[in-house]
Amino acid sequence: MGRYYWSKKQEVDYLIKIQVWWLKKYGYLDGWSRGTIKWTDGFSKTESSIGIEVSLLVDSMCLNYTQTGDDGVQENFNYNIPLTTTPCHFGGRRYWFVCPWQVNGEYCGRRVGVLYKSGKYFACRHCYNLTYSSKNKTRSGSFYPFSYLLNGYARAHKLESQIKRNCYAGKPTRKQIRLNNIYRRMVPYAITFNQLEKNELF
Repeated sequence: MGRYYWSKKQEVDYLIKIQVWWLKKYGYLDGWSRGTIKWTDGFSKTESSIGIEVSLLVDSMCLNYTQTGDDGVQENFNYNIPLTTTPCHFGGRRYWFVCPWQVNGEYCGRRVGVLYKSGKYFACRHCYNLTYSSKNKTRSGSFYPFSYLLNGYARAHKLESQIKRNCYAGKPTRKQIRLNNIYRRMVPYAITFNQLEKNELF
């Protein structure tokens, strides 16, 4: 497959991404599915979309889209992302992306739940050398609540993609308990951030 080189660390929070849990939620992991994924930029309100086709017969996800470069030239993309599975503790299978790209001549092959688009292709955050915004901000900063929330949602979405069952024998599973705790700890930060937006803390 293709290769690219990236050295400057970007933050994942505002990048376009594809998540395994989202594919599962909307039925893309039920056999064979084709559709379109759309995103809207929260700042510029511009829309972008890609065509997606998932086939579990060959454990592959095909992406196709057109990208316009800074010079105004359009470039078409059509490539496959391999899928793999691991067994779940209570039965069934959990799907993962296998990052197919190369960085500095080395094949990645990481099993990941999220792919990000920082350049021309969708790849894992390790290949793009990405970081989370929460790692670049301190607790003393005014925007720490916002950073905490972003990091919390990222952790929650990752954990949600790993949960096969919410309950077992009438009780929440350990992962579901962890997920509940993440959301519970985010509540005071969500309240604080709302106050920050209203300038109530200045």
